[in-house]
Amino acid sequence: MALNHLHLHVADTDRAARFYASWFGFRPHMRHGDIVFLRDDAGVDLALAPKDAVEPWPAGVHFGFRMGDGDEVRTLHQQLREASIDGTSELVDDEDFVGFRTRDPDGHLIEVYFE
Repeated sequence: MALNHLHLHVADTDRAARFYASWFGFRPHMRHGDIVFLRDDAGVDLALAPKDAVEPWPAGVHFGFRMGDGDEVRTLHQQLREASIDGTSELVDDEDFVGFRTRDPDGHLIEVYFE
């Protein structure tokens, strides 16, 4: 058994889809009504549903992407910082963990890491 999808409320489905395609490798999969479904190479589905007022999650609630190695994390961190993506934290680069957090355009907290 494996987790295979995440459903997010977003203010603008096109904007959110561009973000996840640009930074996390998702590509358009299908539409069901006004919900946009993206899929990544691992088969994980990301459902983006429009909502006028996206409610913030409680402090600390987030989802994450585990990268293949520390260099992938460092590269993505640098690219997000250069693109001035709001909410991108400083990089933590320890012997057994490399990671950072960022936010999507709707403020959802995302952890990117390798351990």
